[in-house]
Amino acid sequence: MLILSLDTSTRAGSAAVLRDDGVLAVADGDPSRTHAERLPAEFDAVLRAAGVSLPDIDLLAVARGPGGFTGLRIGLAAMQGMAMVTGRPVVGVSAFEALAVAAFATLHVEHLRIGAWMDASRGEVFAAAYEATGAPGAVPTLTTLCEPEVGAPAAVWSRWQALMSSAWTFTGDGAARYREILVGVPVVPPPALAPAVAQLARRQIGHGGHAPHELQPLYVRRPDVELSAQP
Repeated sequence: MLILSLDTSTRAGSAAVLRDDGVLAVADGDPSRTHAERLPAEFDAVLRAAGVSLPDIDLLAVARGPGGFTGLRIGLAAMQGMAMVTGRPVVGVSAFEALAVAAFATLHVEHLRIGAWMDASRGEVFAAAYEATGAPGAVPTLTTLCEPEVGAPAAVWSRWQALMSSAWTFTGDGAARYREILVGVPVVPPPALAPAVAQLARRQIGHGGHAPHELQPLYVRRPDVELSAQP
């Protein structure tokens, strides 16, 4: 199965082409340019690097958040349009889960408790935690330990410490930014997420892909436009 995947949950983001779980090409985005400026040229570049064309693709995958509101909407809209044009199935994947899968792959372990922290701006992080189990280097099975939330890093860390009965690892740009709060806890540098997005989508496709209009972002925090409309 050939999979084209996209992550726009961070300003840089990434795109990738995988054959099953094997990465054929991956490209980190340019954070100095917006996602709107870079797409669809980013797709063309990663497809060329993989030596395939769009009609060869069997499955489309996209990170549905959390992340910046504008970036997520652009990424989802791009994949929705591509799905409608090609008739290929499309799957939306949690960026939190992609972070956990990507971190697990780098550590070559069979069991890992991992906190995924993404920079939410305003001095906050988007946060979720998972238990990952599987063969070293393989795509693990994830069990949710802490449901997605948004909050001040110190407050999230304080709540989570009650669960720290065994060793944890953290990852994500939020963990990197607020590293000083995570005293004594290893932090895996945030990876390009597009490959992990594709790997998770491949497993979810067994439950059926989404119709393009069914793709919905995972915001965790309500968009600013909704918050500013409150009385």
